[in-house]
Amino acid sequence: MASKPLLAVVFVFDLIAFALALAAEQRRAKAHQQTVAGRNHCVYDSDIATGLGVGSFLFLMASQILIVVVSRCLCCGKALRPSGARAWAICLFITCWVTFAIAEVCLLAGSVRNAYHTKYSTLLTNDPPSCEKLRKGVFGAGAAFVILTGIFSELYYVSYSKANDDKALYARDAGVRMGNL
Repeated sequence: MASKPLLAVVFVFDLIAFALALAAEQRRAKAHQQTVAGRNHCVYDSDIATGLGVGSFLFLMASQILIVVVSRCLCCGKALRPSGARAWAICLFITCWVTFAIAEVCLLAGSVRNAYHTKYSTLLTNDPPSCEKLRKGVFGAGAAFVILTGIFSELYYVSYSKANDDKALYARDAGVRMGNL
């Protein structure tokens, strides 16, 4: 039977990661040009989105580690019983790791790129500096994959638990006897 407190903790971690990723999308660094003493500079507003993105990254990682440790990464521990739940557990395990990797890459890349600020200035007033900033939607894509990861990881854990608890469909001695009659 799947542990309901574990599912609740994983759900809360994924919900926090989703909220932080959405907040990071809303608070991306914005830049504007400023001219001081004939030089154009890029001025950036607050850099809070980087911290929000890293926080989302860490909460999602904690959620995934929790599920993997409890289920023993599907490959360690006793073998699962042959059933439809085992097939679903294997498919959902692979899917949850793929969506997890995509979410982590989006969140980490968005955080790193948001933290990067150009310090470029120019003496020529007709050649404005390029004030580079993070593209819109990187943290949003991370947030979408956080939700998918949360759904797939919880479904994986439920399927894993069901396959782990199922009774064998065959008797212990199901082989063909090769002995004397």
